[in-house]
Amino acid sequence: MSVRRCPRCGSTFEGDARFCPKDGSPLIEVAGGPKPAASPAGTKTSVRKAVTPRAHPALDRAGSLSNQILDARYEVVNKLGEGGMSYVYEARELSSGQSVAIKVLSPKLGADASSVERLRREAGLAMRLDHPNVCRILRLGETEDGLIYLVMPYLKGELLSDREVRQGPMPPEVAVPILAQTCAGLFHAHQLHIVHRDLKPENIMLLAGADGQDQAIVMDFGLAKENRAGSGLAKLTATGIILGTPEFMSPEQIRGKPLDARSDIYALGIVGFEMFTGKLPFQGRNAQEMMIARLRGQPAPLRQYRPDLSSNLEKALMQSMDTNPDNRYADAHQFGLALVETLDASRAAALRPLLT
Repeated sequence: MSVRRCPRCGSTFEGDARFCPKDGSPLIEVAGGPKPAASPAGTKTSVRKAVTPRAHPALDRAGSLSNQILDARYEVVNKLGEGGMSYVYEARELSSGQSVAIKVLSPKLGADASSVERLRREAGLAMRLDHPNVCRILRLGETEDGLIYLVMPYLKGELLSDREVRQGPMPPEVAVPILAQTCAGLFHAHQLHIVHRDLKPENIMLLAGADGQDQAIVMDFGLAKENRAGSGLAKLTATGIILGTPEFMSPEQIRGKPLDARSDIYALGIVGFEMFTGKLPFQGRNAQEMMIARLRGQPAPLRQYRPDLSSNLEKALMQSMDTNPDNRYADAHQFGLALVETLDASRAAALRPLLT
C-alpha cells in the first residue's frame, strides 16, 4: 500500500488519497515504503516482468462528459470548448437546478503536482473575487476517478474577440464603457493582490445588461498570481513568459520579470487599441517579432488608424502601453477614469460611479 505525505502539515496517509483532508495540499509519495521480502539465500533473481500501466478512466472521459453526471452533483449538458490544459462544459447543478460552467483539468496535467498546485491556487484566489465585472470560482472538486474540476457561473454572452470580428472597430461610446468596466473588475482583483497575467479579448465576456448595455466580465484568472506570494508560488509562475498570450504581454512579462497591476494595464491598453482600430499597436511577421517590437519600440499612434478619435483618447492608450511600468497609470482605477473623461459630459457622468 502506498504512503503519501502532506508537504504542508507533515501528516501521512495510506491508500489512494491524493490531497490532504486537513489543508487540501497535494500529497507526495513517501520514499522507502514497504519493501518486498528478500529472496532466500542462494536463489537466483527472477526476471522482472514488464507491468502494463492501468488505464486511467479519467483520461478517456475527460473530453467526453456531455450527457453524463459528474461527481454525483452536476448534469453535464454539452462541451463549450477545450484547450491544452482543460475542457469546459455547460452543466446543471442537481441540487439547485442552477446552470454552471465546469472547467475540467486535463488528466495528464492532473497527474503533475505543479499543475494541480497551480489549479488549487487559481481556485483559492478566484474564490476571493466578488465583483460584477469578474467571473468568480464557485467550487473546486475532484471525482473518485481523479478528475479535477472548477465550477463557475454559466455566463451566456459574447466574447469580446467575437464581437470585434463581427462588428469591426468600435466607436468610443461603445468601447469605452467596456474598457471602464474591465478596469473596475481588474482594480478589484488588484486590491486583493491578484494579477490576471493573460488579459485579452478572449478573456472578456460581454453580457446583455438589464438596461440593454454591455456588461463586461473578466474571465479566466487561470494565470493569476498573488503578487505577495512566497517562493513556492514564485517557482510555479517563473515560466510566465510562456504562459501568457504573446500579442498582449507586457515588456516585463516578456523578460520574465515580476509582475504587478501595471502589467494588466498594459495588456488592456493593447486590447483597447484593437477594439478601436481592429489592429495591434505593434507589428511583426510573427509573435516573436511583435514581442521584440514591444521591447524596443513605441506603439503606433491610435489616430494613425482612426483620425476621427480624440487626442485625449490616444494619450490615454499611449500612457497605458508605455514600455516603462513607472510611466503607466498607477492603477486600473486611474486608467478607467482617464478613458471615461474622453467621452462627452453625460456619458462620462454615467460611467464614473463604476470606478469609485
